[in-house]
Amino acid sequence: MAIIVNLDVMMAKRKISLGELAERIDITPANLSILKTGKAKAIRFSTLEAICKELNCQPADILEYQAD
Repeated sequence: MAIIVNLDVMMAKRKISLGELAERIDITPANLSILKTGKAKAIRFSTLEAICKELNCQPADILEYQAD
């Protein structure tokens, strides 16, 4: 099972930097970077909700499932 994180794609579409998004959703840039690079093992729904609200998108725009 592979979950692909497309946060960088959505950030580019919305023209927002990692630091700016981190500040707006009240998360450290380091933690947001871990999520953005796909190295995170989990994400809180509250964090996902904040990201979606700020980027005006759906969770499926950020997370994608690809079968092995």
